[in-house]
Amino acid sequence: MAKKSYENEVSIKIEGKEWTDALDKAFKDKVKTVSVDGFRKGKVPRDIYEKKFGKESLYMPASDYVIDEAFKKALDESKLVPVVQPSVDLKNVDDNGIEFVFKIITKPEVKIKKYKGLNVKPSEVKVTKEEIEHEMGHILERYTETRTKESGEVANKDIAIIDFEGFKDGKAFEGGKAENYELEIGSNTFVPGFEEQLVGMKVNEEKDIDITFPKDYASEELKGAKVVFKVKVNEVKEKVERKFDKELFDDLAIEGVDSKKSLEEYIKKDIASQKEAEVENKYVEDLLEAVSKNVEVDIPEQMVEEEINRLIARFDDQLKMQGASLDLYYELSKTKEEDLRAQMEKEAYSHVLYRLVLEELQAIEKIEVTDKEVEEEVEDLSKKYNVKKDELVKGFGGLDLIKYDLEVRKVIEKLKEYNK
Repeated sequence: MAKKSYENEVSIKIEGKEWTDALDKAFKDKVKTVSVDGFRKGKVPRDIYEKKFGKESLYMPASDYVIDEAFKKALDESKLVPVVQPSVDLKNVDDNGIEFVFKIITKPEVKIKKYKGLNVKPSEVKVTKEEIEHEMGHILERYTETRTKESGEVANKDIAIIDFEGFKDGKAFEGGKAENYELEIGSNTFVPGFEEQLVGMKVNEEKDIDITFPKDYASEELKGAKVVFKVKVNEVKEKVERKFDKELFDDLAIEGVDSKKSLEEYIKKDIASQKEAEVENKYVEDLLEAVSKNVEVDIPEQMVEEEINRLIARFDDQLKMQGASLDLYYELSKTKEEDLRAQMEKEAYSHVLYRLVLEELQAIEKIEVTDKEVEEEVEDLSKKYNVKKDELVKGFGGLDLIKYDLEVRKVIEKLKEYNK
């Protein structure tokens, strides 16, 4: 197979004193861990060590001491700029030196045939009366209060405070017990059939509830299992619906909102703001997609793989914020890492493609960002997020990334101008 234009191999030799120093360091490390009859650990002479274990046992540990310097030399001598972490092979190694071959992937050639007059327009932002009413209803729901029911009998939409314990074949199973658990009837947060059987129970009443777990339940032990929950109702609360009155507006504590009408206006603006952000994101996506249809580029698979790694890492972070993990995700979704990688491949390819397109457009349009603009951006963002400048720069990953972000935004604004 012919080598791609972005595939580059650079050979670097490390020899002489640099290599002998690395071998010496490797020996000092290895000798601490080996045992030779007649010598204390760490006191084995070099010649005895080499006779017993061979000089070759030092080659790989010594390579670790010189590989970073070898890579630096590879970049300095070749003047290449890698777009992904390079791979490395060991070509030769002996007492005299070591030779690495670095495979460096550089940015592929991007040919943009057309990026003006593509007739891409943003969608119009509209806020409907139904959307406003829906959010108004959510507000009433969020600020709903509860009170203990006088009758104490469980009904739909009530909150039952219960003790329960689940038994399978007469034995309690893990995770099936709780005390003073608040369960909203009709929320469908429990196994199907559980909440319905609480309806009609009274305070201090105890009852056995028969349940069959779904066949696709997450726990292997409980899939399709018939169990019994021993339940006791400790208290029953009912919801008291709020009204759009002064008390509610005081609770909301939104500046300028003191009536139903002013709240509707506030909600309308808030929904419009959210929609404008969504429309803007979609508009930029549509612009880049339209330009990309007029692009010739051979994207290195290594760039896509690296982007997949980044997406998976981000997904993992999101799961951890929810108290979950990738392993739990794989277990519940009955998938493996390769399935997730395949699922993310299309998105990763688009990200890489759009990034290459934006960088090429920046070069074509000769778009630059000055140090002053970067300073002003840092100043603005530090004020906006109320953080120190150095903390902001660190959080961003450095000034270069802030500069890159500004460059991308300038390119996108230029694209919008050309496609109004």
